[in-house]
Amino acid sequence: MRGVTMKKGEPVDRALKRLKTKLDTEGILEEMRRRRSFETPTERKQRKLRTASKRNKVRWRYTPIGSAAAAAEAAAPTEG
Repeated sequence: MRGVTMKKGEPVDRALKRLKTKLDTEGILEEMRRRRSFETPTERKQRKLRTASKRNKVRWRYTPIGSAAAAAEAAAPTEG
């Protein structure tokens, strides 16, 4: 069961914000929204492709240019 404990003297708004943040990082809110309505297999595939492209953008954003070039050279077969 998910939840947060309220600290003494803490406003309810702050506790709600912590709960929403926790649920959002675990992906529970997104899953709840997704399950609210039926999703066809085609829509599911398109959604997964969209999220995969976002993940790849973030992954390659933090890769240094020199290390990417070095990895490409190491993976390429050598001639001669």
